[in-house]
Amino acid sequence: MSTAPVSDQRALLDLQALDTALAKLAHRRNSHPTLATLAELTARAEDLDRSRAQTQMLVSDTRRELLKAETDVEQVRNRADRDRQRLESGTGSPKDLQALSAELESLGKRQNDLEEVELEVMERLEAAEHELQATTTQLEAIRADITRVEAERDAAFAELDAESEQHKAARDELAAGIDEALLALYERVRAKTGGLGAVALRGSATQGVQVPLSLTEKAAIEAAPPERVLRSEDYDYILVRLDD
Repeated sequence: MSTAPVSDQRALLDLQALDTALAKLAHRRNSHPTLATLAELTARAEDLDRSRAQTQMLVSDTRRELLKAETDVEQVRNRADRDRQRLESGTGSPKDLQALSAELESLGKRQNDLEEVELEVMERLEAAEHELQATTTQLEAIRADITRVEAERDAAFAELDAESEQHKAARDELAAGIDEALLALYERVRAKTGGLGAVALRGSATQGVQVPLSLTEKAAIEAAPPERVLRSEDYDYILVRLDD
């Protein structure tokens, strides 16, 4: 477009200010410190949860191993008790009694070996259960931290969202009064430049954002009537003159 009311052109600067504020609010929301904290805490919680699951499996396997060790000891002990009773009763031939005595000695050694295995398994089980408890305690603490930080995030987001809604309402109201063609041009420029559509111009110097202007541009600006919509040759920004 080539022309638009001066008041509408100047309204673009207010619109730009609102869009810039909205962009900053969106950036604050997307980069809020709680998000990085939650990401770190969540990753730690996932690691601990996996570790706890592995330790739970280890505890379960070790308990089964201990049960087997206890069963083996009990079986040998029962066998030894039966042999001892038979030996103490004196029934049987001398050869049989001698065999029972030899078997008791063998069973005693076997029981000692099995009890050492049982003790070793018990120690491993105790260590695994201690590790499981420690991991569970850490996980519960981190989950509590996650809940706390989530509450902080939600409170911060509520404030940012409320402020954004106010800016959006003001923007909608302001945009409704701007020439449609000028507004469409502004939106196209913003989309192309990544957010900046209008730049204030006083005399031949831009305000807020430094935009280099050639001598040809400066001459054209000076000669242009107030309603002429000016554009930066290098950046396509709409140049809004503030001089009366």
